[in-house]
Amino acid sequence: MTQCLPQQTILSSEPATLVDLLRQRALQEPDKLAYTFLIDGKVEGPKLTYAELDLQARAIAALLQQHGAKGERALLLYPQGLEVMAAFLGCLYAGTIAIPVPPPEANRLKRNLPRLVAIAKDAAASFVLTTGSILALLDEFREEIPEFGAMRWIDTEQVNLELAETWKDPEVTGDALAYLQYTSGSTSTPKGVTISHYNILFHCGNLKKACGYDSDSVTVTWMPYFHDYGLVEGLTVPLYNGHPCYVMSPFAFIKRPFHWLNAISRYKGTHSQAPNFAYDQCVRRVTPDQLAQLDLSSWQAAGNAAEPINPKVMEAFCEKFAPAGFKWSSFAPAYGLAEATLLVSTTPKGEEPVFLKVDAAALEQNRVLPTTKDDEMVRTLPGCGRLVCETKVAIANPETMTECAPDQVGEIWVSDPSVAGGYWNRTEESENTFRAYLKDTGEGPFLRTGDLGFIHDGQLYIGGRIKDLIIIRGTNHYPQDIEWTVQQVHPALRPDYGAAFSVELNGEERLVVVQEVERQQQQNLDCDEVIASIRQAIAEQHELQVYGVVLAKPGNILKTSSGKIQRRACKSSWLSGELEVLADWSENPTLTAKYRNLQAEVNSLLKQVQTTK
Repeated sequence: MTQCLPQQTILSSEPATLVDLLRQRALQEPDKLAYTFLIDGKVEGPKLTYAELDLQARAIAALLQQHGAKGERALLLYPQGLEVMAAFLGCLYAGTIAIPVPPPEANRLKRNLPRLVAIAKDAAASFVLTTGSILALLDEFREEIPEFGAMRWIDTEQVNLELAETWKDPEVTGDALAYLQYTSGSTSTPKGVTISHYNILFHCGNLKKACGYDSDSVTVTWMPYFHDYGLVEGLTVPLYNGHPCYVMSPFAFIKRPFHWLNAISRYKGTHSQAPNFAYDQCVRRVTPDQLAQLDLSSWQAAGNAAEPINPKVMEAFCEKFAPAGFKWSSFAPAYGLAEATLLVSTTPKGEEPVFLKVDAAALEQNRVLPTTKDDEMVRTLPGCGRLVCETKVAIANPETMTECAPDQVGEIWVSDPSVAGGYWNRTEESENTFRAYLKDTGEGPFLRTGDLGFIHDGQLYIGGRIKDLIIIRGTNHYPQDIEWTVQQVHPALRPDYGAAFSVELNGEERLVVVQEVERQQQQNLDCDEVIASIRQAIAEQHELQVYGVVLAKPGNILKTSSGKIQRRACKSSWLSGELEVLADWSENPTLTAKYRNLQAEVNSLLKQVQTTK
């Protein structure tokens, strides 16, 4: 069990809502710096004190109140910055349910709009809070798309701050819905997780204890505001704890990963989080000259979650940045999901990460067999830390709904006050996902995470997602393991841009791999040789025969907002023959073509049924 530190707060009383929290901060510490935005990740831009943030939130809320927005849903469409935090809190100040969503990008509108429209439709959103530039970008679509035309669009940059004087306390309670966190999965129909004021405040309190935040903490974040990792630990925990937060854009990080580390160095950041790929990018792209400029000795908790954690990446990062003061004990592998507000487990500040070597063959049979061996039949799993404070986890058999033995892999079930109430307007799915009971003990309710894992010596370990699990001839294979193997075959293969999935052909599950190729290495690549090497590597390391291999152009492997591979979307593109292919190979091209034709007929029939309805 995580050792929780004593609660430290200067607030006169425990706030019941985020509205109470900011109001108290603004009254008691009006001039204290809350947020600073770093333009391009390096130049100090806009800043907000608690009083300034409260003023903007009250002004936005007053305008919403003029339009009777209490209880209505409002989409938040913003570039990464401080405006979105003011809009988010402005919604809560009005009793309006906030919905942080990814902002549209000019060069990706065709890809962005369907998801945005789906969220607006699912939530029955009445308002959109955004900026003038995004309004201009979407202007033509506001008339063409019915969901857009039905909403009131508000440019919060133009809101008169004098309106703040007319604001009225919405008098919401802790049980009131604060925001909808839409899941970023690969399904075409997104689901809105209902997070109450109580959920978010309780969880922030737990994160303060479990992650070791104190009065000297400093957050540096580039994680997107529309992702739970960015919104909760990146932006809301600093407000809860009362420490400064330095915000940069995800694009600034992608452009130059050095800027993230340099901001930590410059502002003596103690807490900063990112998915596994970010640490890998730093290893690959930070130059020796840049490394010499860094001092990472202040970094106490380097959160690592939101996608599978690769022990080799962690080791490489620590080895490279140890000369800059980065400590192995600073790594804080964690596990969480939006349905639990954020984290289920994390590595406490100061504790070193834990790895566990297990027999790979046993793991594929859902058995945990620790080993001291070091060969190709051993899999090294990173521990995702200890359970956050009083969080309870059961490892359950997803088919029998009974608790697994300690040496078995099962579905991770979670019970905690941080767990959300359910999915927005999805009674049946909410019942199935959020209110599970163990059949053998009657214990519950639990949140079914859909993730496979186990607990060993107090550490939570993750095996993969149930829906992504590849089962061939009764043996389980985790797609991320196969994808990692593929990406080591040749330097032209893009790291973290591959997808492994299974398809059923003639009643048998078969493995297909789609892997992107670096743009600058396409011209002189011997594709046949690379495909042959991929097939051989998978056969040797996973004892699997590959049915199909696709070398694709960049842009074909879709990811969620948190960086997770959308394997089902990639599978759909492969089935429909929509991938932009450099080269591909199939064990049976005739069967593949037949399968795709059949799939096209099924899709056509489904569209006809939907049109008829």
